[in-house]
Amino acid sequence: MDELSPARLWIMRAAFVLLALVIVFFHLLPIDTQPVTLFAPELSPPLATIDPAEARLRTLLHQGSNRLWVSPDLLIAFALAWSVRRPEYVPAFLLAAVFLLSDLLLQRPPGLWALLALLACENLKGRSRSLRDATFGAEWVAVAVLLIVILLFNWIVLSVLLIPPPQLRLSLLELGTTILTYPIAVLVTRSLMGVRRAAPGEFDTIRGRA
Repeated sequence: MDELSPARLWIMRAAFVLLALVIVFFHLLPIDTQPVTLFAPELSPPLATIDPAEARLRTLLHQGSNRLWVSPDLLIAFALAWSVRRPEYVPAFLLAAVFLLSDLLLQRPPGLWALLALLACENLKGRSRSLRDATFGAEWVAVAVLLIVILLFNWIVLSVLLIPPPQLRLSLLELGTTILTYPIAVLVTRSLMGVRRAAPGEFDTIRGRA
């Protein structure tokens, strides 16, 4: 099938939406299945009274004091990988809808993280031509820098608006795991989903059809 045919475009866009829904679904699953101790002292403050995003991160971290693993943000990792390789598969309106839905379902302040993630993806789309000819290391560094920037902006904006942000330590752990798992997202994107970089002559064809 032609990579730029309307059928192919909408099939791949639907595939990205399905991928995003699967990722969000697994984020919503209860992870901590340990039995609750009825007479244990309560957390201070209780998870129910703090920011929901921080509560989710604390739940992932809380299985003993030695646990230092927080699950990566696979949604933005895949969105960035697709944005570099096939910008036409993830148009801005689709990314905005998916990120906003994830904000609502994961109980983040709606719109802020969605906007920052969308700006990061659009930035990569604008550099997809130059990154196409660069090494994967250069792409990885570009993605890491963007993730760091939007994390800091998110944390600063929440603080300015007097909205309690997640603990910086937990956010940094999630950032680190997301950066480390980005190559896995790229491998899955290329090998299993068939989303590869555009050929040298395809960029002009894409713009001509836009």
